[in-house]
Amino acid sequence: MVRRKMLTALVTVAGLYVLAAAVLALSQRQMIYHPTTAPTRVLEAWAQAAGLLPWRNATGQRIGWMHRYPTGPAQGQVLITHGNAGCAVDRAFYVPVLQRVAALDLFILEYPGYGDRPGSPSERALLAAAEEALGCLASDQPVYLLGESLGSGVAAYLAGRHPERIAGVLLIAPFDNLTHLAQHHMPLLPVRWLLKDRYPSDRHLAGYRGPVAVLLAGRDEVVPTRFGRRLYDGYAGPKKLWESPQARHNEVYDQPARFWGEVISFWRQHSVGLGQ
Repeated sequence: MVRRKMLTALVTVAGLYVLAAAVLALSQRQMIYHPTTAPTRVLEAWAQAAGLLPWRNATGQRIGWMHRYPTGPAQGQVLITHGNAGCAVDRAFYVPVLQRVAALDLFILEYPGYGDRPGSPSERALLAAAEEALGCLASDQPVYLLGESLGSGVAAYLAGRHPERIAGVLLIAPFDNLTHLAQHHMPLLPVRWLLKDRYPSDRHLAGYRGPVAVLLAGRDEVVPTRFGRRLYDGYAGPKKLWESPQARHNEVYDQPARFWGEVISFWRQHSVGLGQ
């Protein structure tokens, strides 16, 4: 009788475990990607209020939003790859903080399935969109990347895939590999076997040798700092680390002007552009 009860309990636990793994396998992209979607007219109104203009590809499709440097010719371009939540127009706050310290044109990529852009988000879809976006930027000006959270994986991919085009990188709340981060959040499940979208930033950055700036949130509840530190420690090129000790994940983006100036100065020290 005791053996039968133990066997029944083991079978039940095993069944629940398999069920949980199946749920993870089937719903993982819904767990990773949290897009804000809205009708085109609503997004255009939000963008207009923020001073953003449509950024279009060669066929005329809007692939994001842009803001040209307002008081003269730009000396560089920043491609922004945002995190897993919201949409591109939400990142208009980068415009004043960056253009206040450098003559930069800003381009904010919209991911497939976000905003009103057709498609569904996945690693393959986001990286393909980023490839296209990079190809839409001017080839006679330096390109800098700003990747936040999940977007740090997209930025790392571009830097490693096109090192000759990328003059500098800023990664905000990054991770070394999404598989490691997901395993941290779900330690009992076989995430390493099930995860489809892995964003191996550490491997991608191995192909880059330009300046990489990293900003960490000391109290990050989404991407604990150790994952960003692993990425930073493993990078062999010029690098600089900042940490906001009291910031949580969604607070770390709010940095004083001094920080943005320091990032620009770091880029200047190690790359051509921005007036050099």
